[in-house]
Amino acid sequence: MAAHFVVVPQWQGSGAERAMRLVDGAEAIRGDLPASATTVIEVPLEAGDAEQTGIHRWSSLRIVRERQTAALAAIDGTAITIGGDCGVELAAVEHVARAGRTVLVWADAHADLNTPTSSPSGAFHGMVLRSIIDHGLVAPADVLLVGARDLDPAEEHAAESLGIAHVPIGDVGAAVAERAAEGATELYIHVDLDVIDPAEFGGVGFPTPFGTTVSELVAAIGAARAALPLSGAGVTEFAPASAEDAGDDLPSILRVISALTRPAPAADAAPARRTEAPPAA
Repeated sequence: MAAHFVVVPQWQGSGAERAMRLVDGAEAIRGDLPASATTVIEVPLEAGDAEQTGIHRWSSLRIVRERQTAALAAIDGTAITIGGDCGVELAAVEHVARAGRTVLVWADAHADLNTPTSSPSGAFHGMVLRSIIDHGLVAPADVLLVGARDLDPAEEHAAESLGIAHVPIGDVGAAVAERAAEGATELYIHVDLDVIDPAEFGGVGFPTPFGTTVSELVAAIGAARAALPLSGAGVTEFAPASAEDAGDDLPSILRVISALTRPAPAADAAPARRTEAPPAA
């Protein structure tokens, strides 16, 4: 099916000092998307209230999630969510996970495994993966942390105790294929652009050294899609400092989006499923 883009210029989930740059980033990406295949989610202007959740600006995040969920339900095709902060992934992954067992490739410099009680910032974008798991949307064994290199102690503990795998970027395809062979049917790929090394991509709120290259990321996306059909994806956390900086970074973003939307590798069309035991040797 053709891809449909859902642009969610949400900033309220971010803990960055200049979180409003995420709005500019989402709008910059939107300018290069086909208008006929793009839905834009209206984000409240106000910051919002925690509503006793321990999550900063939760009231606005809740409203965005409701609007995003309704928009996703109306889409016939593969939805590519464009953030905004990583918090937009809760509704996007939930939409895919309803269809079946989901492998979640989490390509991100951060694990986003905090809870309201462990988070040092109270920002939801650092809790969203834990929220996805705690909501029962994706099993921890089906989460693949790719490029994660800046984890809080609580996140390190969560990853270890939950059994979440850190997967080298070159092994993503094999890890997805293993889970497909075990019965997974859906694939969601999350890309926080800070997974890319800041020497190659600078337009993020929390640049972290020793990241992947765009070429490695694109290859990993292709390998994952060759192992299991893509059911949905998200590209998040683009926070350019200026329009000029946005123009410098957009070609890299468009390479990532192309890897998610171009005609799938042959194996993506119908991955083989073993239906009987192999013959005895």
